[in-house]
Amino acid sequence: MGTRVSYPVEVKMKAIEMRLEGIPVKQVLEELNIRNYSQLKTWMKWYRNDELHRLEQPVGKQYTFGKGPEYESETAKLHAKNRYLKQ
Repeated sequence: MGTRVSYPVEVKMKAIEMRLEGIPVKQVLEELNIRNYSQLKTWMKWYRNDELHRLEQPVGKQYTFGKGPEYESETAKLHAKNRYLKQ
């Protein structure tokens, strides 16, 4: 199996904006170096369902109840954010 790729929120939003402007899927994937069409399809579904909080979730962690991960403290939250940004 391949390794999982975590895309920044900015790339996800840019891809959604490009699709809403009518830019072809293939061109969006090439310009933003997105590996798979199904990933873009999922982001578009989340956008249409007004679930933008899901764009910020890490790979493999789909929090549905609290609409985001729970952290013990503010420092734990910052550590998680730094880990995400380093990817």
